[in-house]
Amino acid sequence: APHRLNSGLPMNIGVLFVPQQEAWVVERMGKFHRILEPGLNFLIPLLDRIRYVQSLKEIVINVPEQSAVTLDNVTLQIDGVLYLRVMDPYKASYGVEDPEYAVTQLAQTTMRSELGKLSLDRVFRERESLNANIVDAINQASDCWGIRCLRYEIKDIHVPPRVKESMQMQVEAERRKRATVLESEGTRESAINVAEGQKQAQILASEAEKAEQINKAAGEANAMLVKARAKAEAIQLLAAALAQQHGSAAASLSVAEQYVNAFSKLAKDSNTLLLPANTGD
Repeated sequence: APHRLNSGLPMNIGVLFVPQQEAWVVERMGKFHRILEPGLNFLIPLLDRIRYVQSLKEIVINVPEQSAVTLDNVTLQIDGVLYLRVMDPYKASYGVEDPEYAVTQLAQTTMRSELGKLSLDRVFRERESLNANIVDAINQASDCWGIRCLRYEIKDIHVPPRVKESMQMQVEAERRKRATVLESEGTRESAINVAEGQKQAQILASEAEKAEQINKAAGEANAMLVKARAKAEAIQLLAAALAQQHGSAAASLSVAEQYVNAFSKLAKDSNTLLLPANTGD
């Protein structure tokens, strides 16, 4: 840049060797003549003069710390690092007096403008997009200077002490909120699990009771069927026996025996005894 190179410009001795990654701007009788490329070059002494020496390497510039106001009226102290390169030595020599100073000032104003569009929380979350916006704005303005901004990085963001304390309190409140939410979610999940367990237990108990009733009814039905079948078989056997010879006499004898037994029980259970008229029948 001019403020670094004007103090020691190369002298024209006719034969010049230009180093790699440098561009020497030559004027002939005070008017721009040509740009010397790296390597061997020949000039006319006295008529030609090396007016500017531009470095084509990437240049790193520290952007001084400055104040910027965010969208929510918070004043920040912010600084950064600017990386740029001379793309057109002619424009860098004649387009602006001091390219580095001009780009630094442009970076500061652009950074203040971009920070004014964001709130404090978004400044920390969107630092990468903020850097990209600053680079785009610088390139749009520095194109006529022959300089291209490669990238911009914010180094430090200093927040006022009171704002920092409020941010810390906000972080703690957010943590407590998350803990409370997690605890309530755990309580809700526990209650849901308990209710679901009770529901399943009631369903299983009702199913067990239903199965028990079904089994009991089936057992009673089977018992009634067995008794009915036994009674039917007994009736069939009795009918078969009555159908045989002297069957009616045997039946009369059986009924008489049962009558005597019942009559004897009546005499044992009570002091009053009723005798039929035909006791000797």
